[in-house]
Amino acid sequence: MDSSFSNRAHDGALSPNNRNVGGLNVSRILRVAVWAVFYFLFYLVQQVSELVAPLVLILGIGWSALPHIIGIANGVAGSDPQTRDMIAHVAHSIPDHVEMGSHLLTPSSLVFDGLLLMAAAALCATLSTITARTM
Repeated sequence: MDSSFSNRAHDGALSPNNRNVGGLNVSRILRVAVWAVFYFLFYLVQQVSELVAPLVLILGIGWSALPHIIGIANGVAGSDPQTRDMIAHVAHSIPDHVEMGSHLLTPSSLVFDGLLLMAAAALCATLSTITARTM
């Protein structure tokens, strides 16, 4: 049905360039399906990044701040030699890096990875918004 408000030239569903099979617009269905897959992937990466990024960032900051906090505690400990020995033992037992398989983790790499995950979450949020508008 045509009304005075319809515009057949700008209506993508009625375009003669698209193949219609049994009343279905196949190219539009395929385009929406592809965009839906991209939207799902962008949104999944965004959710995982938003969950993991703060944890990694806080872990990296805490790991890098721990030796400084122990140094402050060592100054506050006073002149008790037993306490100083215990604090020195704890300070020397904090690793400066951890190797997990082929990955080398350091405090600065965890902070960088946390910031990178936040950037990935922002990028995926932008891309999922663009994808949703395109669908």
